[in-house]
Amino acid sequence: MFVKICGLRTARDIAAAVGAGADAVGFVLTDSPRQVAPSVVRGLVEEVPDGVLTVAVFTDEPLERVRRDALAAGVGSVQLHGGHPPAAFAQLRDLGLNLVRATAASRAQGASCGDFGEDLLILDSPKPGSGEPWDWAALGAAPPSGNWMLAGGLAPGNVAEAIGAARPWGVDVSSGVELRRGVKDPALIAEFVRSAKAAPQHAG
Repeated sequence: MFVKICGLRTARDIAAAVGAGADAVGFVLTDSPRQVAPSVVRGLVEEVPDGVLTVAVFTDEPLERVRRDALAAGVGSVQLHGGHPPAAFAQLRDLGLNLVRATAASRAQGASCGDFGEDLLILDSPKPGSGEPWDWAALGAAPPSGNWMLAGGLAPGNVAEAIGAARPWGVDVSSGVELRRGVKDPALIAEFVRSAKAAPQHAG
């Protein structure tokens, strides 16, 4: 099970996520309580070992800003959250970075990873970024194909249930491992990663 811990802001956050065995770490470069500047992200990326994907998260910023900030941050991946068209991913392909498409599951019926030219797909709650639990089982009957992650309302106590219901390739969490908004808890990060990776996997 691929696990991404998002909304990291400090070297302590990085140490907790990497130490727990996270496969990817995310940095929010858009308007948010978890927002960090590209220059700060670059310093944090230097603390991330090879083999752990570093992701810069954007929403509605112009693509030129996305390009500029992603390069300044030194990340290995760009995540576009929202209703970006396939053309947006095509325009960023020359950056040579992994591209992640994040969208509400309700807007992606019958989705497959790669439909928009993305390398990874994230399906979130009807209110993306809200941290609210939702009907994960709605995806379980016919989950997307390819490398896709489940997000939205996940926490250490429910991630195994969510994995069983939706059958994702990976999971993505932010608020579910926080002491308070924007402040990560190393103990919750460790528990989340452990619970996600211990959950029974489903073939197909």
